[in-house]
Amino acid sequence: MTWRILNTLDLSGAPEAVTAFQGVGELTSIPADREIVLDQIGKYDAYHASASVRIDRELLEYAPRLRLIGSPSTGTDHIDFDELRARSITCLDIAKEYELINSFTATSELAFGLLLALIRNIPQGKKAAEKGAWLREALAGFQLSGKTLGVLGLGRLGIISSRIAQGFGMRVIAHDVRNRDVEGVAMVDFGSLLNKSDVLTVHLHLNPTTDGLIDSNAFREMKRTAIIINTSRGRIIQEEALLEALDRGQIAGAALDVIDGEWLSEAQLFEHPLINYARDHDNLLIVPHIGGSTVESIYGARVFMARKMANVIRSWPRQAN
Repeated sequence: MTWRILNTLDLSGAPEAVTAFQGVGELTSIPADREIVLDQIGKYDAYHASASVRIDRELLEYAPRLRLIGSPSTGTDHIDFDELRARSITCLDIAKEYELINSFTATSELAFGLLLALIRNIPQGKKAAEKGAWLREALAGFQLSGKTLGVLGLGRLGIISSRIAQGFGMRVIAHDVRNRDVEGVAMVDFGSLLNKSDVLTVHLHLNPTTDGLIDSNAFREMKRTAIIINTSRGRIIQEEALLEALDRGQIAGAALDVIDGEWLSEAQLFEHPLINYARDHDNLLIVPHIGGSTVESIYGARVFMARKMANVIRSWPRQAN
């Protein structure tokens, strides 16, 4: 009588996570490949889950033994909670583990990395330099000091981003459903956020009210020189409207860490409309959801979740094989 635990995360940089499972169950690690997971998950009682494999009805139909899932992520849109409740499966995440995640600044830092890469033409500069072309003036960008950063969603990451922006000498305005009092940040309505921001950075959770919030109407309200940065969730921006805004010059550029359809196959992602556009246009920069991918955040989240899962398993009756 023992728990069988499936892991689809790379724990080589977090050996304490492996140690945490010792004594509570048998841990097996496999790649975060959906077809492999579907083939294997039926043998397991607990699942230490990568966010790159969606936990949906199809997957759960392959998992009759599953009682516990741990996803060391703050975003949970890869999880079908209705299906989990219907099957009485407990799911743990770190979205509200504030003592842990308040130390994670990685996503906000990436937002500014994307911004700087876009406005200073860093990818193009790298390619030019590698060819021996020293295009200093041809690749001139603009500075952040004196510009206005608009923060959409003044939660943990929005506040971190506002502080980084102030370090660059930017003015900061923000819109949030709550009236927040953050030093150096002026709260404004949604319309004012759109038309006053030189840079708009999105830090919202995806839910029914934020799904598609940035639409064609929103882009028409923005400055033609504006940049939008999204390190939150792809579906917050209506992608067809974004492509139209970029193509028509309604905004100057966009940098994305997230898109709608991140769980598509590599071949399907290659043909994704945004990725197709980015291949031939320098005003759109896309990276593959690396916002939380730092040594510190990966280590902290995976060790924390492994220990939390182990504590839950210890508190429950032993499973029969």
